[in-house]
Amino acid sequence: MSESFRKGTTGSIYETLRQSIMNLELYPGSRVTETELAQHFGVSRTPVREALQRLAVEGYLTIRPKHGCYIRQLDVFELAEYYDVRVGLELEGIALMGQRIPYREVAQLAEDWDPEQARYGMSGSEEFKDAEELFHIRLAELCGNPILVQYLRDVNNHIRIVRRLGLPDQDSVMQTYREHHEICQRILANDMDGAAVMLRAHIHESQAKSREVTLAQLQMRRRERALGTDAGSDSATPGTLPAN
Repeated sequence: MSESFRKGTTGSIYETLRQSIMNLELYPGSRVTETELAQHFGVSRTPVREALQRLAVEGYLTIRPKHGCYIRQLDVFELAEYYDVRVGLELEGIALMGQRIPYREVAQLAEDWDPEQARYGMSGSEEFKDAEELFHIRLAELCGNPILVQYLRDVNNHIRIVRRLGLPDQDSVMQTYREHHEICQRILANDMDGAAVMLRAHIHESQAKSREVTLAQLQMRRRERALGTDAGSDSATPGTLPAN
């Protein structure tokens, strides 16, 4: 297998599995193995292993050597604690940024999130969700503390699944544009207290929507599993693996 073909195969497997985890088709806590995935996709174990390692780094699953991989459990109480840490980190970033506001960079962020331009589309696509997460990382980077950014990235790895479920419709997408843009405008006006208040409210609103959608999705998947023939199994069977 050529290197370029293998990389392409790894990317395809990664994206298919990631979407299945995001859609809760691969149920939280369920087990998958390199062998069964390689058989399912009709490839060797190498691209499967690389895809699983990337998913593990991004917080979608846990790899247990000699036992397989387990899709990340969704503990709403633990997730709430991660959101509390996220709020603290991002607000500290705003406070540090107030000591020396990088006006040009913040103005660029404001332009990127201008609701009238809707640069990332209105469909809540993967591009939009990537950009939404990057906006908060970029704001943190502008505070000048790389350790804070490192911790924020780690928190994001733990909440990414539910965070991306919190953009279910066009209204949520447009609200995100407006709030990102307004946060930047307040920073540009040197209204750091106003920016912090809005950022806190923005994150909490996102958290509430994510929790609502997550619980609804889990309930739906539980009903589907209860109707299946192996509802008591903790493994992902061929019937629950993503379509190839």
